[in-house]
Parts: sequence; C-alpha cells; structure tokens
Amino acid sequence: MTAREQDVLRRAGEVSVLILVSLADGPKHGYALIQDVKEFSGVDLGPGTLYGALDRLERLGLIEPLPADERRHPYRITPPGADALKAHLDSLERVSAAGRLRLQLGGA
Repeated sequence: MTAREQDVLRRAGEVSVLILVSLADGPKHGYALIQDVKEFSGVDLGPGTLYGALDRLERLGLIEPLPADERRHPYRITPPGADALKAHLDSLERVSAAGRLRLQLGGA
C-alpha cells in the first residue's frame, strides 16, 4: 500500500473512519450505521453527514452497496477499505502512544 493510499482516511475525515469501523463487523444500512456509530463513539450523525460520507467512501472504493432489502440500502466494507482502516488505526495507535509517553516524560 502506498503512502497516498494509507493516508486516504486522514483526508476523508473522522465520519468516514467511524463508518468504516461500524462496517468492519458486517454490512449495515443507514439507520443501523447511525445507531451503531452513536453507541460506540457517542457521535450523533445526521442523515446528510452520513450519506455524504457514504458517497465519498463508495467513490474511493472503500465501501460498496449491497442489493436493497425493501427500503433499506445496506453497505459493506471492501478489502481496500479494510486495509485503509487498519493502516489508519495503526497510525492513530502510534500517535496515541507517542503522546502518552511525552505526557509522562513532561510530567503532565
């Protein structure tokens, strides 16, 4: 994976990361995504924010729509989406570890 591919989620934004985390355990439709994201992160996504991010993630090839189930339109994470999420989470862990260490060393 290139540095540009690894950085795709940093540019896509926090909402995109939250959506990919939600889809990491299986496909979900819009309302289920909103509820899941609120449950694990405390972030309340509005429909406009959600569907804008879904459109962006789909155009990037990180998610894909599944056949509609009545009025519900589920999405799932793609293999490139899972790779991008893993790379992003690894980066966040490195930053978090560095920040915690620096806080300890600085006496804060």
